[in-house]
Amino acid sequence: MNSAASVIPSHATKFAVQVVTSVAPDVDAICVPVLTDGLVHEALGIDAATLSRAGFEAKIGAVLTLPKNPVTVVATGIGEASSLTVAGIRDAVAAFSVATGKAGRLAVHLEHVPDLNISDAAAAIVEGVLLARYHFDLRTTPAASVPVEKLVLIVEEAEVAAAQSGAERGRVTARAAMLARDLATAPAEMLTATRMAEVAVSLGEEFGFDVEVFDKEALVELGCGGLLGVNKGSAEPPRMVVMHYLPEGTPAGHLGLVGKGIMYDSGGISLKPGDLSHSQMKNDMTGAADILGAMTTLAALGCPAEITAYLMCTDNMPSGSAMQLGDVLVTRGGKTVEVLNTDAEGRLVMSDALVLAVEAGADAIVDIATLTGACLRTFGTEIAGLMGNNEDILAQVEAAAAATDEQVWRLPLPPRLRADLDSDIADIKNIGGVNAGAITAGLFLQEFVAGTPWAHIDIAGTAQAPAASRWIPRGPTAFGTRLLIELALRFRSPGQS
Repeated sequence: MNSAASVIPSHATKFAVQVVTSVAPDVDAICVPVLTDGLVHEALGIDAATLSRAGFEAKIGAVLTLPKNPVTVVATGIGEASSLTVAGIRDAVAAFSVATGKAGRLAVHLEHVPDLNISDAAAAIVEGVLLARYHFDLRTTPAASVPVEKLVLIVEEAEVAAAQSGAERGRVTARAAMLARDLATAPAEMLTATRMAEVAVSLGEEFGFDVEVFDKEALVELGCGGLLGVNKGSAEPPRMVVMHYLPEGTPAGHLGLVGKGIMYDSGGISLKPGDLSHSQMKNDMTGAADILGAMTTLAALGCPAEITAYLMCTDNMPSGSAMQLGDVLVTRGGKTVEVLNTDAEGRLVMSDALVLAVEAGADAIVDIATLTGACLRTFGTEIAGLMGNNEDILAQVEAAAAATDEQVWRLPLPPRLRADLDSDIADIKNIGGVNAGAITAGLFLQEFVAGTPWAHIDIAGTAQAPAASRWIPRGPTAFGTRLLIELALRFRSPGQS
């Protein structure tokens, strides 16, 4: 198989969205939202009492399919009017999308959904429908569901323009998340560091951002000893992908993004155990995938900030030339790192990029990485860890997380735990003690930001879902893509936000 079972998705590029004031005749299934405490829309064709007798409760995620020729009508619970949120709407239409998996042309009634910003609701509906229906399938047999070809939003006349704007925003953000999912799901043999760089170049040309690719020779010249050290055991060469977006006019600020791009993580000499988690290590580049997905949206959404992003790409493999325990790496900027566990490699490749982001004059830096099993064990698979050195940038990340329903939770960076990283022969070692692994990883990264406002998002738990839920499929989730988009759109230099 060549790499063409292409890792660049077509999922949302062939998708059409329409906003109308009455039902279009050419749809296969219609979503009729139902409140627990409201009137039932006439489009459903039955009343609340009949729904109740059928056992339908209008809680979020509940669906009742009413076959009608030629269109299937689906009662879709959206909960109580008083507690309805944009996130709830996204979850509800995701359930509708899954329930109608064999229907490619969908419609959603929005006329009687109360007290929500129609633009935000439209964006959430498009995201929910598309992301819930996402699939990456290399099988030759037919898929269990079909792609969404068209989505029709039915709104009041006065809300058409706002709904159109929101729907387009949702299409752009959903496409970005599906791109990130594709990249994280693609087998490592298909998506090497070299191929990842090629994909970035292609996307930059298509979506309006600059891309510069640094090969091994260029990385040696830059002194990126962290990335080069991790790459030593690999037959595949490393790549650093630097992407740059500059808005028209005066930027609202300059945000640096750093993504861990370990294309496959065997653990290196510190080999991982041979369990199921090992087979999932093709997605250890999810941080880089999230950033690449986010970059594709900036021009279309009119991002007001300057963005410089770094994808640090290599696999981590054992071989006769691999990095060994006890080796000392010289990272960008000259700091020396003693390697005491080759499976703590993500922080090594990111250290070079953090220094480069500081040198580029970023007002703030946010890194994102599948970094520590400790974070997974602490928060599970629905909450990412958040750490940093600046209240303003941490608050901006939290606001973006809340707006996108990608939950983060702060962890402290106690200075006294820095001693756990002391080395006898180098400036720092790459692992701490048995405990507080997520925190000591954050403390390690903090060493390379030189006081620049910085936040670290650990997505080791959230990058992979053990089962499908809401608009999140089983497997790679692209958690962080939409968060980063929102962060970029809202970003202001710390102290000015």
